[in-house]
Amino acid sequence: MAKKLAVIGAGLMGSGIAQVSAQAGWDVVLRDVTDEALKRGTDGIRASYDKFVAKGKLEAAAADAAFARITATTDLDAAAGADVVVEAVFEDVEVKKDIFRALDGMVGEGTVLASNTSAIPITKIAAATRRPERVVGVHFFSPVPLMQLCELVRGHKTSDETLAAAREFAEGVGKTCIVVNRDVAGFVTTRLITALVGEAVKLYESGVASAEDIDVACRLGFGHAMGPLATTDLTGVDILLHAMGNIYTETQDEKFAPPEIMRRMVDAGDLGRKSGQGFYQY
Repeated sequence: MAKKLAVIGAGLMGSGIAQVSAQAGWDVVLRDVTDEALKRGTDGIRASYDKFVAKGKLEAAAADAAFARITATTDLDAAAGADVVVEAVFEDVEVKKDIFRALDGMVGEGTVLASNTSAIPITKIAAATRRPERVVGVHFFSPVPLMQLCELVRGHKTSDETLAAAREFAEGVGKTCIVVNRDVAGFVTTRLITALVGEAVKLYESGVASAEDIDVACRLGFGHAMGPLATTDLTGVDILLHAMGNIYTETQDEKFAPPEIMRRMVDAGDLGRKSGQGFYQY
């Protein structure tokens, strides 16, 4: 019998997790609060499968079978009976805690409760439940169908069994895992990228170099596939600003203090690729 996965949040991250999991044979419940959000999510999954088929990377029959394993719903109770639940909503600790508090009362005692947060300590989220030992971080990277990495984060009370189950799930959907053994804000990857982005933005903001030259320096000097400012536009200026803010609030470390220009860009709606304007024009 196929295992059941519930994904909470049908945005790019949630739908991507649903896509790779269904392709790996999981029965997936994809939940969001509106039918419109669910339609965007499932339309995106169908389009992504079609691209893989067109490129010869996936058989049409396999894509159809995977898509048929995904059920979209606005009912959180549909997560009941799931073996693994992955929360992938906006980076707001109170929203996440509300979701985990509700899930705690409806899923089985053996269910793994996972958060896809990129910056919020897992222990804070787990504290909303009666089973912090069953809560773990599973930080996927966008676009999920293409990005190989999954960052597994051990909360203060996460059990070895839960961490092992999270690794089995992530590796089973084709990801390579790293383990974060101490629950620091931002974990490994978000701390590294926000520190780099913060310094790159400050260099740009103060006129030291253009966005293009800063990115070229990182690509050619360090072998990065993409420069930090182009990465910010791809991820979303608002998303990285929020991640920086979460880490800075937790650590009070000045290297994570969000640069003023990023705040003004978000105020103006210059969010990167998704808005057509960020550090570059699209």
